[in-house]
Amino acid sequence: MSHEGKLMDMLTGYAAAHQHPFNIFVHMIGIPTIMFGVLIPLTWVGWEVGGVSINLGHIVMAGFFLFYLTLDKPFAIVFLVIALLLAQLAGYVGQLPVKTSGLIAAVAFFGGFAAQFIGHAVERAMPVLIKHPVQAGLSAPFFVVVELFKIVGLRDDLFNEVQAQIERRRAQEA
Repeated sequence: MSHEGKLMDMLTGYAAAHQHPFNIFVHMIGIPTIMFGVLIPLTWVGWEVGGVSINLGHIVMAGFFLFYLTLDKPFAIVFLVIALLLAQLAGYVGQLPVKTSGLIAAVAFFGGFAAQFIGHAVERAMPVLIKHPVQAGLSAPFFVVVELFKIVGLRDDLFNEVQAQIERRRAQEA
């Protein structure tokens, strides 16, 4: 089965700099931690709509979800579940005094990024964030979901194709 287009380009580009198991492990923890750190201050701005509380964090996660739907529906749905859980947790923390919630947000955000750089030092690969910050910001949460699928053994054909493309690219560059 062939996986063409945006999904394969995104996965291959991102996965090429994330091959070492330690780096992948660190990203699996660090990326949701960074998201949590970003979501906390976004919960400070919210509205009641039809008796339902929404905040900027919900809106941002909905935007990511809609973008991910254009790439792959199962990955997007799993992302949405994770994003809603993180947004809910961030909402609880965001209700703490700003001094406390802001400190938690900063520690999560900067700690998550520090972990990413340690992972890339072990990998000996430049973080995608340095070359393409917007692309990294969009693809990193998606990558976490993709790796979850890989860990539980789902969609092996997709992962095999990603690895084959990475190998072909490296052979061409050599």
